[in-house]
Amino acid sequence: MLPFYGSGALLREAVDSVLAQDDDDWRLTVIDDAYPDPDAAGWVANLPDDRVRYLRNDRNLGVSGSFQKSLDLARADWLVIMGGDDRMLPSFVSRMNAMVQAHPDVGFVQPGVAVIDGAGRPANPMADRIKSMIRINVTEPTIIEPTKMTESLLRGNWMYFPATCWNRSAIAAHGFEPRYEVVLDWLLQMRLLQDGRPVLLDPEVTFEYRRHPEQVSTGTTFDASRFHEEKALILGMEVVARRRGWRRAARLAHWHLTSRLHALQTLAKMLASGRVKGSGALLTHAFTNRWPPGDWPRPDA
Repeated sequence: MLPFYGSGALLREAVDSVLAQDDDDWRLTVIDDAYPDPDAAGWVANLPDDRVRYLRNDRNLGVSGSFQKSLDLARADWLVIMGGDDRMLPSFVSRMNAMVQAHPDVGFVQPGVAVIDGAGRPANPMADRIKSMIRINVTEPTIIEPTKMTESLLRGNWMYFPATCWNRSAIAAHGFEPRYEVVLDWLLQMRLLQDGRPVLLDPEVTFEYRRHPEQVSTGTTFDASRFHEEKALILGMEVVARRRGWRRAARLAHWHLTSRLHALQTLAKMLASGRVKGSGALLTHAFTNRWPPGDWPRPDA
């Protein structure tokens, strides 16, 4: 599933990377989220490949709406909700097919990911250097039990959502929370782990994740709502972890040092650029455990 809103040129790269797979056992649905220029994705409808279909939303559904529509339309047992600017390496589908056939009961598979910039060149920005430091590193495909994975993701969300191969029936039980725009994938992971679903980590790099300023996760960096989402999710998970007796996970959620440091880093960038609006919210996030403003749902499964 490929929800799209943005550059037509990058979309072509994304779609071409699917067409170039060395395993033909896939279907691709491109969902145009009412992008103002219909020609940006319209060429997909004319591709001479019956495995590819193109849909255009009557109105813009936004991030969570497009993700939920992707889930609603999916029919395969496993799905990837790919970014319109990312690229699969040619072995992605064959590798994921092998992984899910060997481990059909996991909630999701996280493959190895290489980061690229807007021009498609290898990149290693600060966010991804931090991800590499806090993630669970494996040297072969490895099953991670829910408690351990919860602890790891509460230290910091090092996953790459567009590369993740999801067990459709597992995520359909929860869906995507419409009140979240940035950390909705993190919330879904937390709920699957509460269901007792293990996770499969595969170190083999089969996906290229594009990091550039236009992304939602990057573009909202100076917007305090991102940190409101993070705080609500993390504090909610502290309650969940304490109730389940996951004491280490509860401590990690209580302190959430990576998220606090991110807020301080963002604050420094804001002030350096001469911006002041929102600085109070970032300071609150960094130094308190105050519940953020807004109607944020609890992360209970």
